Amino acid sequence: MVKIKSHYICQQCGGVHSKWSGQCSQCGGWNSLVEESIQSGTKKQKKGRLVELENLQANTTMIPRISTKIPELDRVLGGGLVAGSVTLVGGDPGIGKSTLLLQTACRMAQHGTKVAYFSGEESVDQIRIHATRLGLTDTSSPDACHVGIAAMTDASDITASIAADTDIKLAVIDSIQTIATPYIESAPGTVSQVRASAQEIINCAKKQGIAILIVGHVTKDGAIAGPKVLEHMVDTVLHFEGDRSHHFRILRGMKNRFGPTDEIGVFEMTSRGLSEVANPSELFLADRRENISGAVVFAGIEGTRPLLVEIQALIAPTTMANPRRNVVGWDAGRLSMLAAVLEARVGIPLSGRDIFLNVAGGVKILEPAADLAVAAALISSLTGIPCPKDTVFFGEIGLTAEIRRVIHPELRLKEAAKLGFECAIIPPFKAKDTTTNAINTKIITSLSMLMEMLGATP
Repeated sequence: MVKIKSHYICQQCGGVHSKWSGQCSQCGGWNSLVEESIQSGTKKQKKGRLVELENLQANTTMIPRISTKIPELDRVLGGGLVAGSVTLVGGDPGIGKSTLLLQTACRMAQHGTKVAYFSGEESVDQIRIHATRLGLTDTSSPDACHVGIAAMTDASDITASIAADTDIKLAVIDSIQTIATPYIESAPGTVSQVRASAQEIINCAKKQGIAILIVGHVTKDGAIAGPKVLEHMVDTVLHFEGDRSHHFRILRGMKNRFGPTDEIGVFEMTSRGLSEVANPSELFLADRRENISGAVVFAGIEGTRPLLVEIQALIAPTTMANPRRNVVGWDAGRLSMLAAVLEARVGIPLSGRDIFLNVAGGVKILEPAADLAVAAALISSLTGIPCPKDTVFFGEIGLTAEIRRVIHPELRLKEAAKLGFECAIIPPFKAKDTTTNAINTKIITSLSMLMEMLGATP
């Protein structure tokens, strides 16, 4: 006898509760528990079957990549889409997710790939208006794209439509939070619906051998909405980031089963949609001023791409009991740690001053190699002595004020030399690391050596 029971699932973390409460005991979210029905009963246990194991070293042909015809997107994907893979694209509202995927669909269709675009948020006419505004429906062009579009929210209808046309090589679904399956009695966007709909779409991608791009909404904390298992189910997770007040957009690979992670693609938002930025370092440094204290250039690495950005620091006296530490584009906790090291190890007085740090251009830096550049910017702002305009910085700082080596110094130096920089202040590097003769390198091992180079005295 099958009995109908119910339980309560948190829509933020996916935690299961036997009874309703105002706050989830697992993640602390308020009013996030939603009742969902389950069926329970006695079922006959299925006897398992024997599976023959295969040899890992057997010859297997490499799966060919499907180019999106957008080089920056191909870079993040590791060379293009893989047939039978599912890619999840997340980002803040209005950041450009739908625009990028619509451009991708049209660009691939122009080169002969049959594409289907399913939207649960826009009607067919709204999709056409969006494409017209981006200039993707210009019939006067000999390569005018032909993308099949449909407005539907049923996961079963979507998979049936894909299975009925064997010529489809790419499907775009916008978005997974609006898709539902009729087999589950809950509203679209709930944990159960997102998980079940995603599983049905993934099974369709594997069975039909097509690539699927899925748009995912994000929460106020920046995480992709729905259960965390959604990110484990898909093959690739891409995150669109950037400040909407800036025209730059960063597409970052958070997970990739077929390529490197933490790879980035840089785009610029224009009136005709997203355009690629071939040399982001030059663009981020375009508005840089010279002979200004508190501004230094950091030579970073994002994935396999070297990226030069300007880090700006401002130190000001305060009358507040707790000085402010405002950070844009970097880790606030790491700034507090670095300020403590500067004061405790080399005697720079920062405890009674406000510190403001900004990474120009709306870029977010995640690697600790920016420690040396941030320290140089703080020292320059406090002393009022500008850092040399033709110098780049990179290196990690430890709690004992030592400068630690970082990965890929040769790529950082090569990019700096290409943009006309003449000097680099860097930590010690291994003998196997090759450097270029086009740039002068100054090796430092402690913060006291950095202060001597910048002409600062504690």
